[in-house]
Formats: sequence, structure tokens, C-alpha cells
Amino acid sequence: MYALRLPGWKSEPVLVEVEDPRPGPGQVVIRIGGAGACHSDLHLMHDFEGGLPWAPPFTLGHENAGWVHELGAGVTGVDVGQPVAVYGPWGCGACPHCRLGIETYCENPMAAPVPGGGGGLGLDGGMAEYMLVPDARFLVPLMDGLSPAAAAPVTDAGLTPYHAVRRSWAKLAPGTTAVVIGAGGLGHMGLQILKATTAARVVVVDPKDDALALSTELGADLTVKPGDTAAADIREYTHGVGADVVLDFVGADATMALGAAITRQMGDLTIVGIAGGTLPVSFFAVPYEVSIQTTYWGSRPELVEVLDLASRGLITPHFTTFPLSEAAHAYELLARGEVSGRAVIVP
Repeated sequence: MYALRLPGWKSEPVLVEVEDPRPGPGQVVIRIGGAGACHSDLHLMHDFEGGLPWAPPFTLGHENAGWVHELGAGVTGVDVGQPVAVYGPWGCGACPHCRLGIETYCENPMAAPVPGGGGGLGLDGGMAEYMLVPDARFLVPLMDGLSPAAAAPVTDAGLTPYHAVRRSWAKLAPGTTAVVIGAGGLGHMGLQILKATTAARVVVVDPKDDALALSTELGADLTVKPGDTAAADIREYTHGVGADVVLDFVGADATMALGAAITRQMGDLTIVGIAGGTLPVSFFAVPYEVSIQTTYWGSRPELVEVLDLASRGLITPHFTTFPLSEAAHAYELLARGEVSGRAVIVP
């Protein structure tokens, strides 16, 4: 089969021919129906040079869905031909967090299939015709009405903002305001999740006209371009008090500073993006009792919930499909900011 592989740190991906995977005991091979191209993959190609507990070479693609192709000995709960999504972070399965399905925060990563990673993050991912999944617990059956190509981006671009929104549900009652900074692959899903699961008004901040137009189409109550007046505009919209929840899907110095400037007292400022920014925090640097946190991906139970939202049409990932032969080109477009929503590779 053919696979798009990252040969090393700070290198471009290459399409090469590799052997088809075969499942061992407890393992499953799926036939890929969609693999999302994530902006974080660009950091693997261009920015990282070691420092992680795993390293290339491996097949890219950590947002995956498809059909069960072959079962290893002892596998139960899924059937050949069944459509499934892949839960991407692969923990040890035995620590307290993993037993709750929060394998993103595995506390015994050296016992995981790959420390702190998963398929497409240290082990072979889904930008290939077939993918080996090391344990059937990482598979979530797809509901009717959701194709593997549409489900693939939900496993990260949907799950990551869903987790970030869900942890702040208590602060998103009627009369509250949430701000989404960055309306790209994750942000446009975060907007929809806010509208589908909370009563908050939603403000979207993005420099691109097409991203703001899509945000309006998806239900944003106000769209704002970043700049000198952005914080004042949002403060005015919230009658001077600021936003109850701010979700920063960029994570740069400027977006973090904006988030700190517009968060209401006792609000949440959640940093999801990994653009490398920092936020100085001191007693008077942010409003009183603002909670500042980072989040990473989401849990297996949350993946079930967000896939349910997608299957019912309450959230819809906007994506463009590419054949496997054009996967490297899809990343080039993503790097240039020319992908609307998500790019999904369909072998």
C-alpha cells in the first residue's frame, strides 16, 4: 500500500510504498475512509527537532475514520466492515486517567503503545490505505448519517474544542458571552459546539474575511477582526464586563493578550492553540479570579458525544477532500492558509 510518511524532524512528507499492516492479538486493521490534515502536523515538519518521547519516521494522520478490515485474535465488540472512528491519543489503558477514558493525560506513558502519542504521532497514522490500531478500545462505531470522511476531522478538530467548551459549560448560561479566537479548522467547530450545547452569545475573532463570513453563516452573533480596537469592541458588546469564556484556538502572544484583555472577572481563558505564545500572569495582570488553562484533545467518552452531535447534524465539519496522491499538496495549502475548515485525505 502507499502511505504519506514523515521521514525525520524538519522534513517534508513523502509518499512511499510500504507493507500492508497485519493485526496481532487484540489489534485491529481498518481501511481508511478519511484522515484529517491537522495544523499541528506542520509543527512536526517545520518546527520540532527532538524533545518529544517519540520520533519519525512514521505515517502521518492522527484524525482517522474508516471501516474495520481485519481483526486480531481475541478482538470482540467490532465487526469486519463496520464503520468506525479512531480515538487518537493512545495511553496505557490501566492508570486512573486511562480507566476513565482520559488517555490524553495518561499517567504511565511509558506503558502506552507510544509514550505520549498515538497513530500519526510516533506510530503509523491514517494517511495510508490501511491503519493498524493497537487496541479495539480506541475504536468508536459511527452512527448512521456520518461518513468516515466527515467523521475523521471530528476526532480532533471536533473533539478538541468540544472538550474545551464542555469544561466551561457551567459558565455558559443564558446571558453569557463566549469568544472564539481563530475560526480555522478547530475554531469553526468550536463555534458550532458553543451554539449547539450552550445558550451563550458567541463572538468570533479572525483576520480573514472568508473565515468571518463562514462564522456568520454558522451562527456567530458578532465577528471582529483583530487589531487595536478588537478588545474595546468586544467589551462594548458585553456592556463593559467582558466575555465569560474565551477560547484561544491560535495561542500566539497577540491572541493570548487579547484573551486576557477581554475575559470577564471569574471567567475562563482557555488556550487551545499551540502557536508558541506566552502570557505573563501576576496579581493585576488579569481580571480577578480568571481561570487560565491549557487543554489537549479530549476523552474517549467525549468523542462518543461529539460524534453524536455530528451524526445528528448539530455540528458539521467544513472540509475539502484530497486523494492520497495529493496529501503533501494539501499540507502545502494548509501552510499557506488556503484551506477552508479542514483538509481530509481520502485514499
